[in-house]
Amino acid sequence: MASAAEQLAQSINFSAFAKATELKNRIWFTLGALIVYRLGTYIPLPGIDPTILGEIFRQNAGGILGMFDMLAGGALSRMTIFALNIMPYISASIIIQLMTAVSPKMEALKKEGESGRKILNQYTRYLTLALAIVQSYGIAVGLEGMTGSVGAAVIDPGWFFRITAVITLTGGTMFLMWLGEQITARGVGNGISLIIFAGIVAGLPSALAGTLELGRTGALSTFFILFVLIMAVGVTAFIVFMERAQRRILVQYPKRQQGNRMFGGESSHLPLKLNTSGVIPPIFASSLLLLPATIAGFSNVADRPEWLNWLANNLAHGQLLYLVLYVGLIIFFAFFYTAIVFNPQETADNLKKYGGFVPGIRPGQNTANYLDYVLTRLTLLGALYLAAVCALPELLIAEYAVPFYLGGTSLLIVVTVTMDTVAQIHSHLLAHQYEGLIKKAKLRGRRG
Repeated sequence: MASAAEQLAQSINFSAFAKATELKNRIWFTLGALIVYRLGTYIPLPGIDPTILGEIFRQNAGGILGMFDMLAGGALSRMTIFALNIMPYISASIIIQLMTAVSPKMEALKKEGESGRKILNQYTRYLTLALAIVQSYGIAVGLEGMTGSVGAAVIDPGWFFRITAVITLTGGTMFLMWLGEQITARGVGNGISLIIFAGIVAGLPSALAGTLELGRTGALSTFFILFVLIMAVGVTAFIVFMERAQRRILVQYPKRQQGNRMFGGESSHLPLKLNTSGVIPPIFASSLLLLPATIAGFSNVADRPEWLNWLANNLAHGQLLYLVLYVGLIIFFAFFYTAIVFNPQETADNLKKYGGFVPGIRPGQNTANYLDYVLTRLTLLGALYLAAVCALPELLIAEYAVPFYLGGTSLLIVVTVTMDTVAQIHSHLLAHQYEGLIKKAKLRGRRG
């Protein structure tokens, strides 16, 4: 027999959505914020020649710039005020998470609850500002050194351009950080994730058009294009299945008596996701591997050292060394990031503190060892899943010039963010249904 929660979930329909005024307002706010973001990706940085910059970017689009431009929704290739996108904030968040694992002071803040979380968020904002300033200055200096076939990318290089670029790009990143926080608080879904999601989705039509154009010119066969599209659908379904997969560990709470009443005795589950690390491993692995090719692309061929040429050639898409290192780094970062975000010892201590225990496992260190045992095997499966999803499209990108947007990393981000957003919408609808039932019950009680 279905539980009351399942029956309520089944009863959610479009009429319930139509009555959920707050949810509609949140969705409209989210859409409005994302439209503002997309408009900003077309406002160019002052003092650059977009034609020359576009030519230079097309020559180096196969490196790390192509991936970052995909995450930025084309803002980097157009060198707009949102060229840095939200990447400094993501880097700052990861650094702060790493610091909480190695610094006792930061770890104590993490355990303080809401007050500690606010302080860590403030540290993340300050670090985002510092990273954005450094990265925007690096971009400004790099732009001054770029020259195309008909001239320089920067119209009037110098300190005025550098200061202007730093202020503009840093301001764009800080605005996106604030916009993401507003979406999280007043909209639906995680604001930072939705900004990246919007950037990737905005590039999908042009990527599809480019693939179809390759088919029209004969560069790709119709059969192969159909295969790529079917594969993208299949990979999407596989990602949904694997992202929803979890191992539920039974946790039992003993009965306790307070006065004449008996409390406890219930059981619950500790859910451990198959992929705890999310999309962090593929992004980190791609960034590290594409860096040598990007550096080689921007430097003069005559001035490049031999080892850099060798690295750039062997770390190109589809090369054996690239694929081996890519899979290895994905597996490494999956274990590394999982170890940062989930602490078996801390979880076991919390269970022991509140009287919970895993049946058949002694509380304390034995429980921590058991959780570590289960998590290690889950993480291995999750890492292999990430490697498979990301490595196969890399071969297609290398061999057949399939756009980045049809790669594993972009599909992972799109699918996971969509799932999280739909889950939040579902939660809002459930809450609205419960509120309606409570109001009806109160009215009936008054009439009775």
